[in-house]
This record gives sequence, C-alpha cells and structure tokens, in this order.
Amino acid sequence: MRPTLLEKIALALSGLTALTIGACILLMPRAFYAGYGITLGADADLLSELRAPGAGLAGFGLLMLFGVWRHAILPVGIAAALTVFISFPVGRLVGLAVDGMPSASVIGALVVELLIAALCLVAFRRRLWQLAHGMSAAQLVR
Repeated sequence: MRPTLLEKIALALSGLTALTIGACILLMPRAFYAGYGITLGADADLLSELRAPGAGLAGFGLLMLFGVWRHAILPVGIAAALTVFISFPVGRLVGLAVDGMPSASVIGALVVELLIAALCLVAFRRRLWQLAHGMSAAQLVR
C-alpha cells in the first residue's frame, strides 16, 4: 500500500521536527536548553548524557524522513514517528505528575508533541487498524 498524502505529511513533519530538535541537542545543547530557561554548565558527563539521546532523536528523524521517499522504509518510519511522538509526551506527563508543573516552554513542547502524535495516529490509523487485525507490516508495504 502506497503512502497517502496525509501519511507523507505526518512523516515529513515528524521527521523534520525530530531531526531538528535532535541535531540542536547534539550540536548545541547549551543554547537549546537555554531556550527552556535551563542553564547547563561545563559538566562533560551531563553534556554527554544529553547529546547521546539528541543523536538518537536525530537518527529517528532521518528514518521518518527516509520513510517519505523510500517505500521499503515506510513501516520503520511510521514506527519511529509513533514511538517518538507518543513516548515523549508520556514522559513529560509522568514528569508533570511526579515533579510538578514545568515552565511554560516545556508545556509548549508537550502540546506540540501531542499534536504531532495525534496527526500521526490519524494519518496511520488505517495501517494500525490492519496491523491490529493480523496483517503483517510486509503486507502493508505492497
């Protein structure tokens, strides 16, 4: 099944968002987190712990983008988009429940993540429904 225009838009938006944020965290974590009002010092351990998931997020973003152009990678791109844009809001909601209310900029990021997750769920609903009813991912690519 070829990707629909909505699926391509959802993957492209997800991929560009993940790639951009991941690359910013990887390459300039101090500037990125300053936008949230978080000051990072010169602690190499902390910076390494932030850069590593930033690289992972950028990698997931690339997989999402490749899914737009490479039909064979589409299921991987969809899985990456759903994983990233459902797990990030879940993590933020756990933090909200356990740690209390974060800054407005973090709440803004949560809202954007929830909107992208909703877009992905709407865009991929047909494929998700078919997977839930026994079709393999390979069958969905054909």
